[in-house]
Amino acid sequence: MLERTATVRCVPAVPCWVGLTARDLAVAQDFYGPLLGWEFRPGPDRWGRYARAVVDGVEVAGLGEPDAGWERPVAWTTYFGIESADRAADGVRERGGTLAVGPLAFDAGRIALAADPFGATFGIWEGEPGEDTWMSEPGAPVWIELRTADPFAAALFYGEVFRWDGRDPRHFEVRYEHERVVLRSEGRSVAGLRTARDLAPHWEVFFSVADADEAARRAAALGGRVLDGVVESPYGRVARLEDAEGGHFSILGPSS
Repeated sequence: MLERTATVRCVPAVPCWVGLTARDLAVAQDFYGPLLGWEFRPGPDRWGRYARAVVDGVEVAGLGEPDAGWERPVAWTTYFGIESADRAADGVRERGGTLAVGPLAFDAGRIALAADPFGATFGIWEGEPGEDTWMSEPGAPVWIELRTADPFAAALFYGEVFRWDGRDPRHFEVRYEHERVVLRSEGRSVAGLRTARDLAPHWEVFFSVADADEAARRAAALGGRVLDGVVESPYGRVARLEDAEGGHFSILGPSS
């Protein structure tokens, strides 16, 4: 009997999917598989080779190798769930952002790729609605963070595009904690927006690991690099890493 793989459902207003654009899908799998304990399942190949990363039977991320001629840097993209990708795309344009792709039909939903007025790229995903399915197990994305010069201006942009105001406070809220604008879904902090002037504006993906120090050493052994050494944060021990093709991401483990 085939094992059933659970698909993460679209959760409106918050990040609920992350995807890597890789130059070589095999290289990406050889790096992230051993590092994060991922298994892989084939995904839709409309724009090139694509695989889904699976942790404990749940799809947690996508890895894609675009067809030749579609040049994109090696990078992780954070996708926000929303009830209508078309309405969100209109909101991006109306509020000074830009649309790079879509909205287009993709797999079981609709997606778009966009950039906020400050240059940070992100995705929009309209899919089958469902409850928050964030996981804390090692290998799953556990925190998403916008690094930008003015997080409050950014929060106004994203809040209007994804209609943060007026949502049911029993399931979603925006608050300020640990010097960040923080999004909470079902009582759990899942994303933040914070000041960072030494990096280009971007959404950083944090993956859960059992031991951040060991994972950083493992990443280096697999051909990656440690960009910022393992340090304590309000959420645990973190390190910023570079994968074997130059893509940046972070890991988050328990405090020592």
